[in-house]
Amino acid sequence: MIDLLRQRLAGYAAADARQEEQALREILQEVALYALWRADFFEVAAFQGGTCLRILQGLPRFSEDLDFILREPNPGFAWSPYFTTLVDVLAEFGVQGELVDRGKMDRAVRQALLKENSIGRQLDLSFYRGGGRKLKVKLEIDTAPPAGSGFAYRYLDFPLDFEVCTQDLASNFALKIHALLCRPWLKGRDWFDFGWYIRQGVSPNLPHLTAALRQYGPWRNMEEVVDQTWLDRVLREKIHSVDWREAVRDVEPFLPAAEQVSLRLWSERFFIDKVTLLVDCRINFDR
Repeated sequence: MIDLLRQRLAGYAAADARQEEQALREILQEVALYALWRADFFEVAAFQGGTCLRILQGLPRFSEDLDFILREPNPGFAWSPYFTTLVDVLAEFGVQGELVDRGKMDRAVRQALLKENSIGRQLDLSFYRGGGRKLKVKLEIDTAPPAGSGFAYRYLDFPLDFEVCTQDLASNFALKIHALLCRPWLKGRDWFDFGWYIRQGVSPNLPHLTAALRQYGPWRNMEEVVDQTWLDRVLREKIHSVDWREAVRDVEPFLPAAEQVSLRLWSERFFIDKVTLLVDCRINFDR
């Protein structure tokens, strides 16, 4: 099985240690997804977030974490029942994984941490040495997801054929907008993903966005209707408050050289134009 991972790594054609580490982490993410499928995880959960876009849609940036939501709320969800299958399946590919449940039952978002330091020793690395550090992938799931999400099913063929349940793009976009409006710190990767959605012509699932806004953030328990006018106003306000140099610094390490060049454009004017493109398109209110 390790030969499958070697072939995958060769396909990245990494040019330096950072790119090689990013490739190794992404390979570990993909094997972990396969292991989760083997554990029947996608019977209750859906893949979402930046890594989902990267692996399923070809988003041109690397991502660090595996993010999920439950398809139905379950305050009793825990990661630990999936650990045995995860470790066993990873071992089939020569990966000596260690899983730590970092979830707290009094919080809706439950975390687990996958750590391993064996994959790099078994592959033909040109640059990355790791210095004894373990590769880490955080697994995070929302056990009380906002209502109104749409779901889809996708087949993947690495490391072997399997199926994942995922949020549809409109719902994933809704939660990305929620993140860039409500996250208490600046994350340039949110804005990169926002621009990607605009380029793809995706319209956000507004009922899902409304439910998320009413659940967490400064619009909690809001009475306003989330429509094109509201979205236009609050996105413009947010854009005026962003330190775009800091946003660029956050996202730049996760991008290939060709994408980094376009970061020169990042400014209020650039993203206001993106918002104009979004709100001028027909937004599907009824889904």
